[in-house]
Amino acid sequence: MAILNLLDQGNKKVTNVSDIKNFLNERGIIFEQWEASKPLSIHDDQETILEAFSHELKPYMHKHGYLSADVINVHKETPNIEAIRMKFLAEHTHSEDEVRFFVDGEGEFFFHLDEVFSLLCQKGDFISVPKGYKHWFDLAPTYFVKAIRVFQTKEGWVAEYTESGKEKKYIK
Repeated sequence: MAILNLLDQGNKKVTNVSDIKNFLNERGIIFEQWEASKPLSIHDDQETILEAFSHELKPYMHKHGYLSADVINVHKETPNIEAIRMKFLAEHTHSEDEVRFFVDGEGEFFFHLDEVFSLLCQKGDFISVPKGYKHWFDLAPTYFVKAIRVFQTKEGWVAEYTESGKEKKYIK
């Protein structure tokens, strides 16, 4: 279940899914919750995971012109996990939307729009961050994210770092 943190409003937390969806949608961020078409286990491979969500994923990809999808699985035993975390923690933008569906685990997206807020995404949460939006991502403290990533280009995830340092105020 997602948790919206209004960081510039005294860290107010919002847990009602409708309120979260409305808040994000008003800012151009798509947020939904998806369920698998069949039960999954922690040992399922990429093909099985993508098939379990194809009823949601394929229509979304077709409607928005996405070309590919894959599954990322980052956990505490992943080599260089702290270096990976630091790469995501620096404020950045992308030249295409950043689309993620959380199959398992959790991670927190931070947004720097007119205000700074974050969304803790967990199992079942889908988010599409529009291209050009300043944001960063933290996989701590659990260091476990299994997510479907969707891309418009073959290059995949390419960050354009802002070097603003804004994230330093909000990193735990």
